[in-house]
Amino acid sequence: MTDRRQRPPRRGQGELEAQVLSALRAAEGPATAGWVQERLGGDLAYTTVITILTRLLAKGAVSRERVGRSFVWTPASDEAGLAARRMRRVLDGERDRGAVLASFVTSLEPNDERLLRDLLAHPGAEAGEREG
Repeated sequence: MTDRRQRPPRRGQGELEAQVLSALRAAEGPATAGWVQERLGGDLAYTTVITILTRLLAKGAVSRERVGRSFVWTPASDEAGLAARRMRRVLDGERDRGAVLASFVTSLEPNDERLLRDLLAHPGAEAGEREG
């Protein structure tokens, strides 16, 4: 019989990255991996936090700067910017961009479609100003 020790449930894909980004956004400035580890409750190994931060760096979601012998980490953008990056990465990975965009637009709710049309007509304005 196998030893079935109580393990915490496995986190969903991207959940740890989201938690790390959330912790970095809560920081008052650039933060160390140790600070992020503490902020997340300390149940993650330091090496796991470093791995997640390194993956986020490769995705362009965070930046880092050397301070002494270690790094401090900063989120590259807010949640909307990160979602936009993910959407762009998906779009860039497809051959028929037109088909992907057409499928996306036709699947939007009417309010989202109106918001998108407004954004396309006035690209410099903030989206939040139009919602309501």
